[in-house]
Amino acid sequence: MNARLWSEPTSVRESLPELLKELGYAVLTFSSGEEFLASDGILRTRCVILDIAMPGIGGPGIKRELEHRKLKCPVIFITGQRDEGLRSRLLEEGAVDCLFKPFSDTALQLALDLAMKAK
Repeated sequence: MNARLWSEPTSVRESLPELLKELGYAVLTFSSGEEFLASDGILRTRCVILDIAMPGIGGPGIKRELEHRKLKCPVIFITGQRDEGLRSRLLEEGAVDCLFKPFSDTALQLALDLAMKAK
């Protein structure tokens, strides 16, 4: 597999599901965190990939809500903010990984491998 980089928010939102399918994962997509939290998909989810900055509830807020609901689901964050302090904090709070955009499909696969082991 050739490494691809994922960077622009719209590009990631539209392209990431296709990459995940190519990697063999079943994918559900949602236009907002609220839509995800209200869906029945929340109970079938084995891993959540969340952008830190999303419409409505941001990624960290969704992770906190999952914890509040006692739903143990590995979380991978993606972000355009190249902030190592933020990344460290998210990892300390239990995120599997925090990928900075642009990220490669290889980096995503490694994060997914960690998430599947964490589940």
